Amino acid sequence: MRARKYIGSKDRKFITNTVWDIIRHRSRLEFDCGCCEPRMLLLTYLKDEDFDIIADGSQYALKPLTKDEKTKLHNLNQEVYPDYIEKECPKWLYDKINNPALAEALNTTASADIRANMAAREDVKEKLRKEGLFFSETPYSPYGLRSAERINLQNCIAYQNGEIEVQDESSQLGAILCDVRSQHKIIDYCCGGGGKSLLLGAILKNTGTIFAHDKNVKRMDGLADRAERLGITNIKVISEIKPTDKFDRFIIDAPCSGSGTWRRSPDAKYRLTPKQLKSIEQAQEEILDIAKDHLTDDGRIIYMTCSVLPEENEEQIERFLQKYPAFTTVNMTELWERKLEKICPFTEEKYLHCSPLTTGTDGFFVCVLHKK
Repeated sequence: MRARKYIGSKDRKFITNTVWDIIRHRSRLEFDCGCCEPRMLLLTYLKDEDFDIIADGSQYALKPLTKDEKTKLHNLNQEVYPDYIEKECPKWLYDKINNPALAEALNTTASADIRANMAAREDVKEKLRKEGLFFSETPYSPYGLRSAERINLQNCIAYQNGEIEVQDESSQLGAILCDVRSQHKIIDYCCGGGGKSLLLGAILKNTGTIFAHDKNVKRMDGLADRAERLGITNIKVISEIKPTDKFDRFIIDAPCSGSGTWRRSPDAKYRLTPKQLKSIEQAQEEILDIAKDHLTDDGRIIYMTCSVLPEENEEQIERFLQKYPAFTTVNMTELWERKLEKICPFTEEKYLHCSPLTTGTDGFFVCVLHKK
């Protein structure tokens, strides 16, 4: 799109939506045509269209169909889809998720979530309405606002003024459940772009200090500009932690498969391999060990992933607890009700599992570990 400025906004939207729709139905299209060649997937997707019109070889049209392509379209697979094909998920990942409804929900289109920054949500919602942008309040996060449609906020005055920031509600909940206080020494260890650090800064109303760190320093490049726009002044970016450093809150938004974000990145499920997943799990275990060595007595590790895979979530935590009996899990029900001042909608006390099915959010996992 950047190289084709002549394309109008409606055409851009049509093209983008079509591409993502093909990717969301890639498994079925491959099953139908028996191959993964891009043009054949497109032709299969368009099989009910009039190819004499849309594939006439003119400037903006498809090239005419070859005899072989016509034969393949005539002989598309008519068999019933296996379950993992029906749910649009590679079989090895479908087996790990072990929840057909969740696999299907992860292939839907995500809502657009934002949060109010340093201002009352109701006031921000009204300002957005006056700009012609209509949001509803998220059901759990007291800061969150949600739109059913994706919205370009770059020209939004509230965005430019730092009154809102883009953040999925599940991620907002993760930051809230860190239960930070201004007297705490806090590190957001795998901060990435710094979304949680920015919300923590707002929660603390610019008191205290949040140390932001990421192994890939370039991922933090935009954090200073975002903090300036949002008026957040209590974040300090650090490239490493010293052996003697101890923290009251060691926050880990761990590198993960990203399976919980497939609604936004449906192509990611096809790029992930079993070998990569094993490497990710090893990295998560190593980061938990680092956190354990840099925690104060009575401190907490907040472990989060944007994954729905047990290997990255509860199984990772259970292995950690077996190795280090000085740690225990914090009761998530009690923490939820104290921080959010609402009845917890979940029955599980050790972990928080968000998903498109349970919370209408991305897939997200949170566990809070307390050092006795």
